[in-house]
Amino acid sequence: MKVFPFKIPKSGEDPLIYQEDIEVSFYDKLHQHEEIQISFIEKGEGAVFAGDTISQYREGDILVIGSNLPHVFRSDVQENVISVMRTLFFTFNSFGKDFFELPTFRNIHPTLESSKNGFIIHNAPKKVIKYFKKLKKADSYTRFILFLDIMKWLSTSETTPLSNYLYQKKITDNEGKRMQIVFEYVMTNFHKNITLDEIASIASMTKNAFCRYFKVRTNKSFFQFLIEVRIERAAKLLSNNEELSVLEIAELCGFNNISNFNRKFKELKQLSPLQYRKLNL
Repeated sequence: MKVFPFKIPKSGEDPLIYQEDIEVSFYDKLHQHEEIQISFIEKGEGAVFAGDTISQYREGDILVIGSNLPHVFRSDVQENVISVMRTLFFTFNSFGKDFFELPTFRNIHPTLESSKNGFIIHNAPKKVIKYFKKLKKADSYTRFILFLDIMKWLSTSETTPLSNYLYQKKITDNEGKRMQIVFEYVMTNFHKNITLDEIASIASMTKNAFCRYFKVRTNKSFFQFLIEVRIERAAKLLSNNEELSVLEIAELCGFNNISNFNRKFKELKQLSPLQYRKLNL
């Protein structure tokens, strides 16, 4: 299966594409596409890799993923639980080369610029959820009006970036497959002691070559990435599992030193684990 590039299925000549994903887990292969993606998570939760960063998503969130931004979803699979995502796809030129340059749309320019790194908005309000739920049965004209309403709302909303770094070159199919293998291995084994020898072997590279390869494409070392995956998992456990102690969560997420866990958690979340738990329970 090709990982890069990914083609969005199109129906007819409609420049605005609506897609509904109703699956146990969302598409889980690292991919990129020309279209900007605006997705509403109606059901389900999990993690999304975008560019160089892993972020948690949950029911009620909206994700905006920019043109050719590499990304992959990792759904938290639960028995008899279905994930549902409603998505709009469009390009900068979908509605004409100069459409977004019209004075009417000046206010959404920052949103389009922010989409390059992707962003997430938590807990969408009811009126915006209604926009997304109307998309499925809407005709082309009504869907376009709903799209404009969504874009207007996005332009006034508080957002959190999904990625801090953009790899400027298009990633090849082989590179995509290699990064997919690395991501998948980390997500499955983050609680274990992953060595550089081990991960380089998984990527079929020497240690030095792998370190350079990973740094160029993510702007961070592999072990920094591994720490971020572990901390994101710890944050989720702190929010959802009150019966687990901070020490137990640290150990479940691959930390064998509680002081190191507390330090790394605060570096990434600007809160101690206990403060984070109190704020998110």
